Amino acid sequence: MRVPPASCTPGDSRMFTIEVSHASGGIVRRSLKQMLVTYSSLSATLQLIRNSGARVLRITPHQQANNSPSTPSAAVTETPSPKAKDHGQVPVNLYKPKDPFLGTVLDNYSLLADGAIGRVNHITFDLSGGNLHYVEGQSIGIIPDGEDANGKPHKLRLYSIASTRHGDNLEGSTVSLCVRQLEYKNEAGEQIYGVCSSFLCDIEPGAKVKITGPVGKEMLLPPDEDANVIMLATGTGIAPMRAYLRRMFEPGEQGKNPEYKFKGKAWLFMGVPKTPNLLYEDDFSRYLSDYPENFRYTKAISREQENPSGGRMYIQDRVTEHADEIFALIEDPKTHVYMCGLRGMEPGIDEAMTAAAAKSGQDWSTLRPALKKADRWHVETY
Repeated sequence: MRVPPASCTPGDSRMFTIEVSHASGGIVRRSLKQMLVTYSSLSATLQLIRNSGARVLRITPHQQANNSPSTPSAAVTETPSPKAKDHGQVPVNLYKPKDPFLGTVLDNYSLLADGAIGRVNHITFDLSGGNLHYVEGQSIGIIPDGEDANGKPHKLRLYSIASTRHGDNLEGSTVSLCVRQLEYKNEAGEQIYGVCSSFLCDIEPGAKVKITGPVGKEMLLPPDEDANVIMLATGTGIAPMRAYLRRMFEPGEQGKNPEYKFKGKAWLFMGVPKTPNLLYEDDFSRYLSDYPENFRYTKAISREQENPSGGRMYIQDRVTEHADEIFALIEDPKTHVYMCGLRGMEPGIDEAMTAAAAKSGQDWSTLRPALKKADRWHVETY
């Protein structure tokens, strides 16, 4: 999909209509009064709307909103996109809950530096002796030992795979996960820990674990070596991104993939609360040093950085900061966007893309479904 760019001059007098939703009595309703703003104040106005807790539903050029015959709206120009991937050969549900694969824990170590918040571990399982294989972007299910309060076996939990199809040992016989221990307080003020995440973070090497899957075709990496890949991750949502980046840039992986030599642009946006919570930082820094023309790395560290309004810097703020550049990349039909992590980042990212699209006279609410249909917009949030 090719979008003709709009010209921009210091004296740009274009006007935009912003439609906003807000909560009222626990019900989200659409505001009856629309906001009319100039191009120069568009970004600042969007930031104020977000800070107020409201949500931008749509941004349209004022002429387009009024159907002015003197200024026709820009049309979406579709260009041939790469053919959607054939997922027929992707392995799915090789092992099911009633007959899981019994894997062995090879390694389990913390990914966090001193001073980090919470607990996040990298856990590797041996898959030898079975037929459990996978590709980048898929997930596996873990069935924790023990029973629930009703005396029934615990239900499985799905986790995004953090390793490539060749595994961390490059022998095709392991799978790795990036797991954060779920921790929260209930209404009584009691500290509660997640059943499966605690099981995994506490498990010792040599232990046996029931594994199902693999599942998922939403987050698969395009086979095109010239593709551009934009990755938006928070916390352990980095898992599939680590797999993508290892496939692209890890020397051992490159030797295993003679048919795949990444030549495009990879741009990772990573959101964490503190610097010690950055995951796989040494690897990403090495890729940045070794492949400066192909890899870009942007961080949002919420408790250490401020956004332009003086609030905490979240990943959606970084996307807003680079929205025009991201949208320019999305104009290229070879660009894919991957989003994994907390669902709370989605509205802010949509707002940023809405504003960037509006500057070109486009409607993001129309463009995003088109990207999804073209297999170029991939989301796995929770």
